[in-house]
Amino acid sequence: MKDRKPKISDDPMYLLIRNEDKDEFNHRRAKGEECNFSGLDFRGLDIRGFNLENINFSNSYFRMANLSGLDLRSCNLEGASIFNADISGTFFSTDLHPEEIKLSVEFGTCMRNKM
Repeated sequence: MKDRKPKISDDPMYLLIRNEDKDEFNHRRAKGEECNFSGLDFRGLDIRGFNLENINFSNSYFRMANLSGLDLRSCNLEGASIFNADISGTFFSTDLHPEEIKLSVEFGTCMRNKM
């Protein structure tokens, strides 16, 4: 069985999010820098205002993170958990059933895309 514990990476783009440096992160994204944040720990972070378009967040952990107002429609959230996260005004992919989102916020379940 795979280790599903979220990790803290030394990836420079990930560290910009952990340090909540929106300006530098968004500047680098605008210049075309790619991100893959699969399996990473975003617990308690405020990630509003970051350019998160097309980022792979599969199997990531967002417990008590502030995701309010984000547009995550182009992001891969398969297997991610958003327990007690602030998701007010957040757009999720239509591949995620609303019940999956609700269960993840309330119980920390990992979200599954529609089949």
